[in-house]
Amino acid sequence: MESNHTNLRIPGPTPVTPEILKEMSRFMINHRGDEFRQLIESVTERLKTIYETKQDLHILTASGTGAMETAIVNTLSPGDNVLAITIGAFGDRFANIAEIYGADVTILRSALGESTDPDKVTSVLNNNPNIKAVLVTHNETSTGVTNDIESIAKIVKQDFGKLLLVDGVSSVGSVPLKTDDWQCDAVASASQKGWMAPPGLAFLSFSLESWKANASSTMPNFYFDLRQYKKYMEIGQPPWTPNLSLFFALDKALDLMLREGISNIHLRHAKTAQKFRDGVQELGLKLLAKPESASDTITSVLLPDGIQAKDFLTIAKTEHNVELAGGQQSLASKIFRIGHLGLVSDEEITETLSAIKYSLEKLK
Repeated sequence: MESNHTNLRIPGPTPVTPEILKEMSRFMINHRGDEFRQLIESVTERLKTIYETKQDLHILTASGTGAMETAIVNTLSPGDNVLAITIGAFGDRFANIAEIYGADVTILRSALGESTDPDKVTSVLNNNPNIKAVLVTHNETSTGVTNDIESIAKIVKQDFGKLLLVDGVSSVGSVPLKTDDWQCDAVASASQKGWMAPPGLAFLSFSLESWKANASSTMPNFYFDLRQYKKYMEIGQPPWTPNLSLFFALDKALDLMLREGISNIHLRHAKTAQKFRDGVQELGLKLLAKPESASDTITSVLLPDGIQAKDFLTIAKTEHNVELAGGQQSLASKIFRIGHLGLVSDEEITETLSAIKYSLEKLK
């Protein structure tokens, strides 16, 4: 990494390589022309390969939250009973979107740092037969915890036959998520995470079950009306003006990802995460997440007593050029977070661990 670049170790946006950035300086093209048709069709197919889906997938000019909102407003109606499984801030956000649009939301909350117990999902669904859909975050960046989506999906789909809407914003493209095999009905993700592109594009896979739900869905939508996306995709266009520069960047990033191979990407993330977890613990620090549910894209670390999060983060940034993330909500003063999704070099791991060590020693 060049010395004038910050070692950006936050959950997103993630670093973008010079070759991907260069693509963004390309001249504009007609988003209603043949050149863009070839681009959107090619990008969509490669996204589906990484998503492991043969179902519909649509690209929105929005953030990951836009894709989460799209999943909700295209499948549900005001008054629908919904189960929101939350293990942190982004699970809360998914629940909040559904509530704002008038859904009747039941929340299943785990202690911060813990993943969801699948048996509790079974219990809630047994006690609430009217639940139509289940919302769940696959990888919770506020706590550095990954949910066992495969087990949760088996319960939601095979045992109860409910709709399953997944926030895969910080998981797809970094850790395994088999969209079709696990019967995930809608999976949201976004360009600034493991996809190694700048923020501004969001993706949403949408199953046949989701389309069935869409036929009776009455939540209001306009910009996020997937029927418009489906209609326009038939002629290789988006309904609204897309972020062309980001399409160029994503096109290049997907080439690099598929050249590396999906299983190799997953393995690399697992190895990188383990190096960070081991390194942090060697410094005498404790992790928030339990080992069995620790995320391979972000590590949450408990701050020692007497160390102020703001001071710690400032020293790491100003004196070591390493940018770490603080905690969110009730964890704001208790943890710091290391993002390690997308491309991370061994040199950046070493640099980050050195910055953590130095900053802690300086504050002690």
